[in-house]
Amino acid sequence: MKHEPEQESPVFEIISLEGSSGAVEARLDINREARRGIPEFIYAGVKSDEQVIAIVRAFVERTGHALVTRLRERTLERLPREFGDYTLVLRRSARAAAIHAPGYAPQRTGGRIAVLTAGTSDVAVAEEARLVAEEMGCEVMTLYDVGVAALHRLLSSLDALRARDIDAVVVCAGMDGALPSVVAGLVPVPVIGVPTSSGYGAGAKGQAALLAMLNSCAPGLTVVNINNGVGAGATAALIANRAAKASGRIS
Repeated sequence: MKHEPEQESPVFEIISLEGSSGAVEARLDINREARRGIPEFIYAGVKSDEQVIAIVRAFVERTGHALVTRLRERTLERLPREFGDYTLVLRRSARAAAIHAPGYAPQRTGGRIAVLTAGTSDVAVAEEARLVAEEMGCEVMTLYDVGVAALHRLLSSLDALRARDIDAVVVCAGMDGALPSVVAGLVPVPVIGVPTSSGYGAGAKGQAALLAMLNSCAPGLTVVNINNGVGAGATAALIANRAAKASGRIS
């Protein structure tokens, strides 16, 4: 008897959106989470409200959840009206949101990460990283405003961080971008540095912090682009989820 190969689900799905000059196609990578362990993110910054809502609805219907970043304020305010029967996780400072369909149960992987900021000006980027990691199943510990301007704030928190058996650390810093190097010299896990665009004059909207992190002498520090909380959160979560699986912590 001839064996028929199993049907594979499509790699992507095309939906039609209304654009300023007519119909626009969106190719939704609906299997990215199964393939990569990272959900696709809906970047809302330059999309119309209608486009964002249509893409969110498509993802929620097909995968049970959607993750939206760089929302404009008016779009963020519209989400609860459009998805009243859904569970919304809104991170207003980060301009980000996760939308869960009724009955959707977010995965819990056993991965553990920490997200640190040098100052409160970096919290928006940190909260973006936190939301991404949580959506990927991680437990997230936060330590905000522990920068090098008063280093004792960080040192007094290190014991608590070590006690949580953290798998990876995300560190967001602007200005001189020094904190990720300090952290990478003190913890025994991978550190992901996120330069932020906070700072004055020669900081050049995060470029000074970016260059400082790239030139760090602390091994084990990896750097993402300026204000890229998504990339940092996703990378930390991948590391943490692999570590959890290897150690038997994964649920």
